[in-house]
Amino acid sequence: MAVILINPNSTAAMTDAMVHAARLAAPDIEFIGWTSFEGPASIQGDADGIAAEAPLLELVAQAERDGVQGIIIGCFDDTALNQAARMASCPVIGIGQAAYIYAALRQLRFSVVTTLAVSVPILERNISAYGLSGLLGQVRASDVAVLDLEADPKSAGRKILTEARNAQTEDGIDAVILGCGGMVQVFDRVKQDLDVAVLDPVACAARSFRWLI
Repeated sequence: MAVILINPNSTAAMTDAMVHAARLAAPDIEFIGWTSFEGPASIQGDADGIAAEAPLLELVAQAERDGVQGIIIGCFDDTALNQAARMASCPVIGIGQAAYIYAALRQLRFSVVTTLAVSVPILERNISAYGLSGLLGQVRASDVAVLDLEADPKSAGRKILTEARNAQTEDGIDAVILGCGGMVQVFDRVKQDLDVAVLDPVACAARSFRWLI
């Protein structure tokens, strides 16, 4: 049996990138990627999240029928996470949730560098719901559209790195969390440049299954 990483958007290249990152982070676990081809091409804001929910939950139901060991929701918004967790008998983890909890377990004050400003209130709500607002510096938008992470990773990486540097300088933090599953493409570049810890949410989710299955 395997852990299924479900990408709630329909961009298969992003699924592949996240699965690759998960396998590097936890090579002792089998990860398989599923793409929600009926979902939006990217998830940016509440409307996209709502559009992604039904096809995502269909895949969760299929994973449950297949008897998988675990499920990762591969969107940093933790799209439909509560519903998915109630449907499945196996552990279901969101990549945003995993990164926040990892930071909390290490007592790291963190800022999040995400994509567009429309995502900021969603992430702030999630962090509050997890009871971790006390560890938050800021949720920062890098003005990078999700699909730009695939189309132009160099330019996207520069913008994300600039915002991460600002967070390090201004927010009084111990860690920067990269606030999009597609940011696995730029993780190494940001990590090499910063003095604070840099957390890849996909890796955080993947490693958590060492204790859950």
